[in-house]
Amino acid sequence: MNDAAESNARRMWDARIARQPYANLPDAVAPLSIEEAYEAQDAYWRLAEPVYGPVAGVKVATTTKVMQQLMGITHPCAGGIFAKTIHASPARITKAMFVNMRVESEIALQLGTDMLAERAPWTAESAAECVAGAMPAFELIEDRHAVYTQTRATSMIVDNCWNGGVVLGAMKKVAPGRVVGANGRQTLNGKPSGEGNAENPYATLAWLANVMAARHHDLKRGMVVITGSVVPTFSISPGDRAVFTVDALGEVVMDVV
Repeated sequence: MNDAAESNARRMWDARIARQPYANLPDAVAPLSIEEAYEAQDAYWRLAEPVYGPVAGVKVATTTKVMQQLMGITHPCAGGIFAKTIHASPARITKAMFVNMRVESEIALQLGTDMLAERAPWTAESAAECVAGAMPAFELIEDRHAVYTQTRATSMIVDNCWNGGVVLGAMKKVAPGRVVGANGRQTLNGKPSGEGNAENPYATLAWLANVMAARHHDLKRGMVVITGSVVPTFSISPGDRAVFTVDALGEVVMDVV
């Protein structure tokens, strides 16, 4: 680990702990590549783990072409999920714990088998063999009022792709064919607020496993992997109840206080 990676991780971690508005790393010190950004993210994880617990899962970010174009990249980005930020449905989430919380409704996969870096490259088919089950999930985004049109992917990666935790529904053991393309329906305070269909969560899992393998990280049995938003990201306020229902998987429920 080089000094620049450690320094950039510290900048982002200190800003998050101080609840400062998100800002890109200064040009003079910012990572020059995605690889350097992930090296700094590794350092960020080490700073965060004493507070949030060990990395217990991974997430995908910037999956849409629109977001990728805004950030000047042609691919998604990856981040970690810390153990103490994983909540079981029905969950009560305190919005005041966040600077600016936004929510993504997703399908999560739980691993039943280790995905070792030495076995890469992974495919959707080989990744599916490592999955114990799937569940609907909310990702809690802590973007600290980032201006998306000005955000650089390398800086966002160092900031762990803004993950603030997840809320997980009950895991179900289902065949991959029932998950790929599954319909998801979002309600907010009992009113429909979004609907969409999953793409291929197992392909996303394979992509994440390959990214982690390139960083010399294994994905371990029991880890949770969230695979991208099924409906548009939304904001939420104290007093709101969000419910996300996925065919064959059931629902995830979150009350915000």
